[in-house]
Amino acid sequence: MAKKTKTVKFTKEELESLQNLKNDYNNIQNELGRVSVLRIQAEQRVEDLDNNQLQLEVMYKETQQRETNLVGELTEKYGVGNLDVNTGEFTPVK
Repeated sequence: MAKKTKTVKFTKEELESLQNLKNDYNNIQNELGRVSVLRIQAEQRVEDLDNNQLQLEVMYKETQQRETNLVGELTEKYGVGNLDVNTGEFTPVK
């Protein structure tokens, strides 16, 4: 025959301690989820910044090429010299 076990009732303080532990675990899990979402959002922002930087680098190289082409055209037309971009005056170098 199986031995009957006596039921034990926890004290109010023990139950509160157990409930506090449960609440602490729940709060930590919620906070870990929030931090994970923030990390995902931060990684997306970094990816967006990386893509933006790549586009700007391409635009920079294209602008450099346009500058090189324009300088070549102006040099062919006017020769070598100095240009004052504020006045638009060009002084040939002899």
